[in-house]
Amino acid sequence: MNHSSRHPPIVETAPSPAAGAQTSPLPVSLVLHWPDEAATAAFAARLAAQPDTREAFVTLHGDLGAGKTTLVRHLLRALGVQGRIKSPTYAVVEPHVVDDRQPPLAIWHFDFYRFDDPREWEDAGFRDIFASPGLKLAEWPEKAGALLPPADLAITITARADEGRDVHVTARTPRGRGLLENLK
Repeated sequence: MNHSSRHPPIVETAPSPAAGAQTSPLPVSLVLHWPDEAATAAFAARLAAQPDTREAFVTLHGDLGAGKTTLVRHLLRALGVQGRIKSPTYAVVEPHVVDDRQPPLAIWHFDFYRFDDPREWEDAGFRDIFASPGLKLAEWPEKAGALLPPADLAITITARADEGRDVHVTARTPRGRGLLENLK
């Protein structure tokens, strides 16, 4: 038994488009400005309203204090997460379940900031989580290296001196492209 037969792929290969079908190359991007936290919450609500978000993988990029965890908290609230929403900085992953949906919505919020070696991702057993249904959100994905699957959406947040945020949202998969199109 070889490695690939023991571990199924965590990313499926999309079928080829029909002959003659028009497709746009990936990635595609959207540039936004959030003047305040209310704008962050509004973006999170728009993202949460899309059914494909429930199976997406979203990476969050930006310096410490840029607003990555704030965006995740607003997104989780918009999706129906109740109770305390903790940052996974020390735990590496915080799981959440929204039980009032059928089937229940599983969400995993990762923070790879403390990773020193990308192999820690594999050693922690995260391959199984990424192979399962649900929304995956990852802060500091670059610390997990090339072991992560391609993100559907990559969101880069840059803090401004005026307390606002400049935001760059990039779709890296067909699912991400659909999400991005509905965010415009």
